[in-house]
Amino acid sequence: MIFKNIQPRTCRAWLSLVSPRQEPCFYSTVPPQPVPPLNQTLQGYLRALEPLLPPDELNHTRRTVQEFGRPGGLGPRLQEGLERRARNTKNWITDWWVQWAYLESRQPLAVHSNPAISLPRRDYNDWRSQLLFASKLIAAVLDFRAKMHNGQLPVEYMRGKPLCMELYPLLFSSCRIPGPKHDFVFHYANSRRPPTHITVVRNYQFFQLEVYNSDGSRMTESQIHSQLHRIRAQSWKTDKEPMGILTSEHRHTWGEAYNRLLRDKLNQESVRMIETGLFSLCLDSPVMRISDEKYASRKAAQILHGGGTYSNSGNRWFDKTLQFVVGEDGSWGLLYEQATAEGPPITNLLHHILEYCEKPDPKRAPLVPLPMPKKLYFHIDRDIKRDIEQAKQNLDILINDLDVHVFNFKKFGKELPKEHNMSPNSFIQVAVQLSYYRVHNEVCPACDIASQRMFRGGRTEYIRSPTNQALKFITAFDDPKISREAKLELLREAVSAYAELTTQALKGHGIDRHLLGLKLQAIEEGLSIPKIFMDTAYGLATHWKLRTGQVPANTDSVMCFGPLVPDGYAVCYNPQADHVHFSITAFNCCEDTNAETMARTIKETLCDLQELLQPTV
Repeated sequence: MIFKNIQPRTCRAWLSLVSPRQEPCFYSTVPPQPVPPLNQTLQGYLRALEPLLPPDELNHTRRTVQEFGRPGGLGPRLQEGLERRARNTKNWITDWWVQWAYLESRQPLAVHSNPAISLPRRDYNDWRSQLLFASKLIAAVLDFRAKMHNGQLPVEYMRGKPLCMELYPLLFSSCRIPGPKHDFVFHYANSRRPPTHITVVRNYQFFQLEVYNSDGSRMTESQIHSQLHRIRAQSWKTDKEPMGILTSEHRHTWGEAYNRLLRDKLNQESVRMIETGLFSLCLDSPVMRISDEKYASRKAAQILHGGGTYSNSGNRWFDKTLQFVVGEDGSWGLLYEQATAEGPPITNLLHHILEYCEKPDPKRAPLVPLPMPKKLYFHIDRDIKRDIEQAKQNLDILINDLDVHVFNFKKFGKELPKEHNMSPNSFIQVAVQLSYYRVHNEVCPACDIASQRMFRGGRTEYIRSPTNQALKFITAFDDPKISREAKLELLREAVSAYAELTTQALKGHGIDRHLLGLKLQAIEEGLSIPKIFMDTAYGLATHWKLRTGQVPANTDSVMCFGPLVPDGYAVCYNPQADHVHFSITAFNCCEDTNAETMARTIKETLCDLQELLQPTV
């Protein structure tokens, strides 16, 4: 994911975000997202297909694309519709994208959608320290929220341009709700009586914890700490049904179970409290420690899915936008739901938490009695019990199918490519493509993510690879007949080509959102889906066997998510100055993919590229 060089500056215009009827900050200074020129997108699409298709198939697709784009044809008509939509909406693609990519997807949120961020282990290994750190974390998040509401949150800039900040207030008191054909997202922060509680879950039991005093002031760390002690005392047994497991189901299945669950008034009230809470805190039991080498992978997997129904998976409510996970063994991290949240705002929030945690508790606790945290109860009939048992089975199957491999590459970091005037992200992308080729003897469609927040209401765009230049480098690299100088030049060309694609995407001139918009515009106008999108080439080009992402953070965190397709990988990385954190996931059900093999090959490839740049002989 390309979110580099995001720099904060303070802006008091954030006060406008408190009211839903006022325009969010930077609407006046952040430009609308452009609709790219049609011909530019079609030519870019054909160039992206060149490394992937044999000549005869490419010629067939070229004719289809030319027919679509000809003057007076369907393409220009749909382009006109998109340009009209851009004039009449805040953002011509964002609502469509969120609906199509997230809300209409029927796959489980666990593994398939919600990304997890695993942070460096805290230096403790007991429940008392767990509660101390958890209370600090809650106070830190509330402090961040207060800065947002008071207009003190630094506004981000990227490449000198301000970024749209509208996602921030949506992070709190929001939740995804399952529906029969598509989901919905509800935001409760702007309701008449905004929520003042969070949800805490321990041993599969949910609690409503008020985090503001009656005068509206935030609770202090020591107040929160004493409340967490009370919650722990009320949640000893694990004989409760793990209600949260239901949210890990296929969305249609969960939607039906959700309707059954809400027939009961008690269940309605409990679910409502979880959905409206500012965020959730999951107090997990320890991650089983096998070895230091495997601990990082297991820790990331725990944040991602809870480790299974016999571990901490019952401590999740996967529909919730923000879930902070704090383990008894010092492991901690964050799980977030993508329809509302995305990488950079989450990274910014985590950065604030880390800074806040270094400071002493600023306030003394007032001597006022605190209300007892409210335990949320559920009435479980035979149907709901059956739903839970089915969800447990399905989640354990999914978790056992996912291979997670996390490692820290320590030979070099982002400074090495910088020393050779190469973009670190583009360099790593080419390395990942070469690694895939070495394992599978072919290249594949890969997507990286570029932010579109320099535009009003913008979300993300894909950066496609491989490029023609990358293909030339990849096929030449292991050929002993080709000289080092030639390989070095091919590497520079491949990295430069990817950097140029990145620049185009950051200008709003990527191709994938535009192609999707043209397809959805045809549907909007009641037309048949154009042939360009029924072509086998389009299916191949959007079968993302490599889902990649960079969310650079100033801390040694690692992001983790599942592959987009059954025979694919997800490769996430966090480059630091002298090392790079990686997480690789693949599904065990596919005999062709293996996360450990891909991880080992990426390490070897990076070492080989270092040797190419800095020969030791």
